[in-house]
Amino acid sequence: MTELRAGPYIWVTWLSRLLAGGFSCEWAAWFKARHKSYERMPSDFDMAQWQIAHTSLLNDVRDGLEREGRAVFVESQNYFTLRGSSGAVLGGKPDLVTVDEDGSGTIYDVKTGKQRASDAAQVMIYMYALPYIGQHRGRQLDGKLIYASGHEVDIPASAIDDSFRANLYGLIGRIVSDAPARRTPSALECRMCDLTPADCAERIDADPRDATAEGAGF
Repeated sequence: MTELRAGPYIWVTWLSRLLAGGFSCEWAAWFKARHKSYERMPSDFDMAQWQIAHTSLLNDVRDGLEREGRAVFVESQNYFTLRGSSGAVLGGKPDLVTVDEDGSGTIYDVKTGKQRASDAAQVMIYMYALPYIGQHRGRQLDGKLIYASGHEVDIPASAIDDSFRANLYGLIGRIVSDAPARRTPSALECRMCDLTPADCAERIDADPRDATAEGAGF
């Protein structure tokens, strides 16, 4: 049963696709930031299979980093909640974080699927947030994406610049605003959203492949 939260709470992955442009409907994140225990759409996604593959890749990467002599913090060790000046709380859980002898560090995120722009955005939000948190406070953190294909993407600490902060703050501001955020229902995006018609009356469940128009002259 859908319940109101005590205050706005935002999970990092709700932001990353919006920030990178993969998703456009900010209303879904606005709703989730204010509600919990909401009913979710059924999914044919095999969570167990994904978790096994993700854990296997994560362990391989961790083992390699430890063989290099690095101190490695894993998943739950990296969980954080960060309260902003608006009162909203940002939560996340980076896959791996290493700390070097010089005090610098790197956030690693492992991906079993195809490369997406939102992957980099997710890591960049972690890079922004962790230097405010406990053992990583004030630390300069780089980022690195590692895909099952072997492809790697490096993200330097300098990527967290004024422009990135402005875009992140603007998005969070719209999500935590009392005024509902922009709602952009579409067949493509709604099929990737777990909100049901009980909470989103504008949800579109039609298969976008069934909407092909006819009659063009080409």
